[in-house]
Amino acid sequence: MAHKGAREIALDVLNRVEQHKSYSNLELKHVLERGELRAPDAGLVTELVYGTIQRRLTLDEVLAHFVRGKKLQLWVRNLLRLSLYQIRYLDRIPARAAVHEAVEIAKRRGHQGIASMVNGVLRNVLRQPDVWERLPEGDAARRLAVEESHPEWLVRRWIAAYGEAATRAICASNNRPPHASVRVNTLKLTRDELLERLREEYPDAAPSPLSPHGILFPGGHAAGTRWFSEGYFTVQDESSMLVAPALAVQPGMRVLDACAAPGGKTTHLAELMQNKGEIVASDVHPHKRELIAENADRLGISIITPITSDALDLPDRGLGAFDRILLDAPCSGFGVIRRKPDLKWNKTPDDVAAIADLQYRLLERVAGMLAPGGLLVYSTCTIEPEENQSVVRRFVAEHPEFALDEALAQDLPEAAREKLDGHAGYVQVLPHHFDSDGFFIARLKRKR
Repeated sequence: MAHKGAREIALDVLNRVEQHKSYSNLELKHVLERGELRAPDAGLVTELVYGTIQRRLTLDEVLAHFVRGKKLQLWVRNLLRLSLYQIRYLDRIPARAAVHEAVEIAKRRGHQGIASMVNGVLRNVLRQPDVWERLPEGDAARRLAVEESHPEWLVRRWIAAYGEAATRAICASNNRPPHASVRVNTLKLTRDELLERLREEYPDAAPSPLSPHGILFPGGHAAGTRWFSEGYFTVQDESSMLVAPALAVQPGMRVLDACAAPGGKTTHLAELMQNKGEIVASDVHPHKRELIAENADRLGISIITPITSDALDLPDRGLGAFDRILLDAPCSGFGVIRRKPDLKWNKTPDDVAAIADLQYRLLERVAGMLAPGGLLVYSTCTIEPEENQSVVRRFVAEHPEFALDEALAQDLPEAAREKLDGHAGYVQVLPHHFDSDGFFIARLKRKR
């Protein structure tokens, strides 16, 4: 069999994602780990898969002008999407090359009739470049959904919560590829010292404008470097680096991380505690318990005790009271769409309601383990008010022994303080604020 090129491998991944409702990042990982692709091809496959999924609604809208009424096989539709994505969004691939490659793939996988149809559709698109500007009939939400390729129901929710201009900025930001960032392990060295070492090999490494512990890493695969294996840093998004400092931990404290895997925030807490005290790190999946232990070991951290438990069952484990609790709750993930583009197509309003209900139950259960005077941080990587502000406001209303802690501001870096919601004890970072993940962080204090 002939060697498959990057486009055909990308097509295989797109087909599997759709057929098996699997995650594109896992399917991609599987393909890339086989090691058959040279680095530039691996980069192209990644860009084609993520880009085609990100822009799916826009691509389908354009496609609809040329295939009205035709029933397309799944692989043919994905081949057309993939080719349209290259034509529209990738400057370095000549349009004619994208069309030629698509026709060759169609011949190999189908028959001459399919190849002719693919050729005809793509050449028609090239002849009518204005088709990309033909927005659908309807209101602003419908047009924005197609233009920036997000589900209409989600766009409507965000417009209601944040307004049209901010929603457009959120969607545009979601469609940009994420940049890599790392968090310095302060048990071993300072950020400036790590920057100095990194710049010998990566001269473009730069301090994060958002987190005092963060470094923007321009070299791509940070986890493949010797600095990673020697425990000098953790790969982590800049917004996520705000969570552990918000807990205001001190050396010697007893801390619970209720949904801890893979341990990025847990190890950050241990570093802030100077590796003194105790952190119980719980996760529901046994294999993820190993991941937390491995991360702690690599970083030279000894105060983390990983356990396997559903967070709802933690109060029954006889763990005692904690000075600090982190509940980084499971969520819809709408703050990380740029990393996981399938998310926006696979979720429904019912999913949001169901997860908000689970989040509330988790918060109620773990909050009872907090010692009087202690602090609890509730965080998510979503931008849905129903999962964020609504959950903590309801909790405080129904549990008078807890209050939102307005002193949160003093434990956030200056850049994030600007995003504080009045003085309500929580902050919502949106994806376009810092070109980082969307994140919500609330801090609750137990009064008695």
